[in-house]
Amino acid sequence: MKEKIWLTLKLVLAIFIIYAGVQHFIDPDKLIPFVPSFLPYTDAIIYISGLVEILFGLALFFKNQAHRGTWGIFILMLIFLPIHVWDGFSETPAIGSHNAAMIRLPFQGLIIFISWG
Repeated sequence: MKEKIWLTLKLVLAIFIIYAGVQHFIDPDKLIPFVPSFLPYTDAIIYISGLVEILFGLALFFKNQAHRGTWGIFILMLIFLPIHVWDGFSETPAIGSHNAAMIRLPFQGLIIFISWG
């Protein structure tokens, strides 16, 4: 039973991560504020991170690649975490509001937890 719950959580995670990755291509301009201004090639960062999210999400659907997918998502979410924490305390959060930014943080933790498990 426990194994089925984890499998279900990982499949939901896969769908969520793939959806998030696709959004990088559908509306990349919305993600520009999340890329730190000191980094060059903002567009490339957005597209590459979207592609990476899609690939890690897809990996979760394949038993022989799921381990790589979960580790990839785990590492990617750790990389994104400082950006999301900074956004929560920013005067003008990139996500739109302080409430949205603060609500996103526990979800980020949940994604990290599921990908670790």
